[in-house]
Amino acid sequence: MITRAENYEQRLERTVLTPLSRTGKGYYLFVGFLLVVVAWGVYAFTVQLRYGLLATGMRDQVMWGLYMVNFVFFIGISHAGTLISAILRVTQAGWRTPVTRMAEIITVVAISVGALMPIIDVGRPDRILNLIWFGRFQSPITWDILAISSYLTGSLLYLFLPLIPDFALMRDKLGRGASSLKRKIYSILAVGWKGTPEQHHRLERAIGIMAVTIIPVAISVHTVVSFIFSMTLRPGWDSTVFGIYFVIGAIFSGIATILIVMAIFRKLFHLEEYLTERHFRNLGYLLLVSLLIYLYLTFSEYLTVGYKLPTEEKHLLEILMLGESAPWFWFFAIGGMLIPAALILYRRGPVIPKLVIASILINIGMWLKRFVIVVPSIQVPLMPFEFGSYSPTWVEWSITAAAVAGFVLVFAIFAKLIPLISIWEVAEDAKGHAPEAEIHPARGFAFESERVSE
Repeated sequence: MITRAENYEQRLERTVLTPLSRTGKGYYLFVGFLLVVVAWGVYAFTVQLRYGLLATGMRDQVMWGLYMVNFVFFIGISHAGTLISAILRVTQAGWRTPVTRMAEIITVVAISVGALMPIIDVGRPDRILNLIWFGRFQSPITWDILAISSYLTGSLLYLFLPLIPDFALMRDKLGRGASSLKRKIYSILAVGWKGTPEQHHRLERAIGIMAVTIIPVAISVHTVVSFIFSMTLRPGWDSTVFGIYFVIGAIFSGIATILIVMAIFRKLFHLEEYLTERHFRNLGYLLLVSLLIYLYLTFSEYLTVGYKLPTEEKHLLEILMLGESAPWFWFFAIGGMLIPAALILYRRGPVIPKLVIASILINIGMWLKRFVIVVPSIQVPLMPFEFGSYSPTWVEWSITAAAVAGFVLVFAIFAKLIPLISIWEVAEDAKGHAPEAEIHPARGFAFESERVSE
């Protein structure tokens, strides 16, 4: 059994480290395509800098558009990464080890892209410094800057700490075949790791502290994002439920993003042995729980508004359910919640394809949900004037496409620089289960109860 465990560890290292040293033409073509999309978005941004926000569809009445939608969306998917990873670490869920690294990378990349959106939305990016130097503590936007910067810093630390043993492994395993620059970078990032029991103890303690710390920080960030809306006297926004509503929505869309990323890299990097159906099924349970909670909160939100039905809220519900925003609202409700719930609950057929389809629908639906939160509420006039109108221009769509491409691009670069699976944690989990589990080349671990049932 010890020999088989050693073979498993060697196979794990070879499988996970191979993508870091071998790169095919398809990767370069894909990265080139993403760079073109990002470059086009940068050009669109230069047009916006030249002509101001007149280059967008935003005007005095509808002053927020796609940029704020993207901001809430990316900040949302960033939360489930670290939040889910931290909760699974704190609860010592053994199956988490192959999943946490991808979740933590999603957090760092998504929050970096999302934080750019308000800067672009300002129109004059240099004025963002005024919020830092002259910001008022009474302003929720100032809270947002503090919360996001704190969360990004904590997430980077939380990503880096579990990487230290893997950096040392890359320093040793990839040293001869890699360039001198790579060897130097990996040596620096490994911070003298030798794998001694004392170093392991200190590392585990530091990771544990960060896991406990990052959970309230992650919850506070999206709660503060919701305050930008709920502390504004606008129909649809003046709500006390927005804090938990936004947090659950962030976890909901974040888990869906993790499932999509896992499925893609599982196929591309041949990680079927380590990202098994069990991992997808467990995350599917978490996805279903968050979906049901979000469905309940959505129903409660519109039920309380519809029951009291003030004049402004009546106009908002008409826009959402019968007016110009109705297609997006009903796609969110049906395509983003009901159909994914049916796919998750339907037990026949392969699990992974159903979860991936459900996750894609969820993310599309959640982006549209952020759209119907942001835009229709601003369209409703607070005085007896005409309703506002908003039609995004090519500049906004180009920058939105560049944001998505940038997210994928940075993740693709990460995939070639660091292991997407925490090698040392998966290996330790393998040793811990070795006495009671048989290591199967296709399925990973088959526990005694599973072997008996089979």
